[in-house]
Amino acid sequence: MRWKALDHLARYVVAFSSVALVLLVILTGWQVWGRYVLNDTPTWTEKAALLLILIVALPMAAIGLRENFHLGIGYVSDLLPPKSQRTLEIANSLVLGGFGVAMVFGSWPLVIGTWGRDIPLLGLPQGLQYAPLILTGSLIVLFMVERVWFLAKGINPSPPRDDAAEGGA
Repeated sequence: MRWKALDHLARYVVAFSSVALVLLVILTGWQVWGRYVLNDTPTWTEKAALLLILIVALPMAAIGLRENFHLGIGYVSDLLPPKSQRTLEIANSLVLGGFGVAMVFGSWPLVIGTWGRDIPLLGLPQGLQYAPLILTGSLIVLFMVERVWFLAKGINPSPPRDDAAEGGA
């Protein structure tokens, strides 16, 4: 069971990250084409690619936490009785939520402090390099609040895994 609003938010994050990934591949291809075919490397593409990597990887890590395939503690949890499993899952979610809060409040000064400077070769505010950390921390907090809410009610918030579709037994 999930909150529908966060389902929609997760879909938008995946779509946005997918577009950023496509742009990353295009920019990297353009850089290789320029370097080896045109013998004139476009210097701005490297800085743009580094920014896109942050936009792709960080929010998708939050999605991985929501879907429970990132930073899982399944092995230890599986060894415990069901009630202890739920307690451990709640504790894990609270720790991850705290990490998300730390990401937001730790990254905010970086964004504010570097917003007035430009990323060399791009002309974009340097604070954009740290903004994905704030977005990711916020997503982690939202997703962990959702998980704790359902776990506290005794409902498993994780979707059932289809091991047959993943090549498992």
